[in-house]
Amino acid sequence: MKKTVRISFEGKTYDVEVEVLDSTAAAPVAAAPVAAPAAAAPTAPAAPAGAGTEVKCPLAGSVFKLKVKVGDAVQVNQEVAIIEALKMENPVVAPCSGKVTSIAVKETDTVVDGQVLMTIA
Repeated sequence: MKKTVRISFEGKTYDVEVEVLDSTAAAPVAAAPVAAPAAAAPTAPAAPAGAGTEVKCPLAGSVFKLKVKVGDAVQVNQEVAIIEALKMENPVVAPCSGKVTSIAVKETDTVVDGQVLMTIA
C-alpha cells in the first residue's frame, strides 16, 4: 500500500510517496541477518593466543568514551570504545572475545587511523 507523507526540511516542504509494508513481510528480513553473525562468532574467540589481539582505531578523531577497563571480559563485537570524528560518535567493537589486558589511550586523547587502542587476550 502506498501513502503520501509531507516532510519539512530546512524550511522547505516536500510531499513524498512511500510504500507501507505489513509486519509479516518485514519479520523474515530481520531474522535472516541474525543467523549469519552467530555462525561466525564461534571462530573468532579462538584467534587470540599468546600476546593478544590489538583493537585498532578505525578512523582519526578523539576518544570520546572508553566502555571497558583493564581486566574486563569482553565478547566478540562488543562495543569497547567510542571515537568522535566530525561531531559523530563512532563505535569501536572487540574483534574477539577475551580479557582486556591493556589500554593504550585515555578519554579525550586524539587518535589516528590504525592506532592501537587496547589489547585483548
